[in-house]
Amino acid sequence: MGNIGAKYELTRHNVGFLILDRLAERLGGNFTPDRLAEISRVKFKGRQLVLVKPATYMNQSGKALNYWLQQEKINKQNLMVIADDIALPFGKIRIRAKGSDAGHNGLKNIEELLMGPDYPRLRFGIGDDFAQGQKVDFVLSNFNQQEFEALPVLMDNACEAILSFISIGLERTMNIFN
Repeated sequence: MGNIGAKYELTRHNVGFLILDRLAERLGGNFTPDRLAEISRVKFKGRQLVLVKPATYMNQSGKALNYWLQQEKINKQNLMVIADDIALPFGKIRIRAKGSDAGHNGLKNIEELLMGPDYPRLRFGIGDDFAQGQKVDFVLSNFNQQEFEALPVLMDNACEAILSFISIGLERTMNIFN
């Protein structure tokens, strides 16, 4: 999940897009504009992956995901949503089979359009280093220099978790990465 446009490219709220960019690059893919999203089709261990970066902005992400799940005939159990999470320390990941939106408007929209919270997700911690009332400014701000320098290794870990989900399934991946 993320927001489109250069203005948001390196913000904390865009970490889902950054991880997908890294995964696509690693697997030799590129993103191209398509209906409601930018899409990259890549292969991993003989499986076709459809990487989707919604072009609907964060709070309407469900519209694009719902469309692409139907278009590609993908069961939502084979979907993995990648989102930022202020409740986790910076760089920590948590993988779940289902869960609440925890106040994340993008996840709330996905839950509404996919008819429930039962879809796999990877949450990437962005920390909570903001004053009361400054949450929006924090998530829409760029990573600081120290975070930016640490980001490649942390995103590689998230990519490994995604590839593990594809290879060995959700339960085993949760046991390894959580």
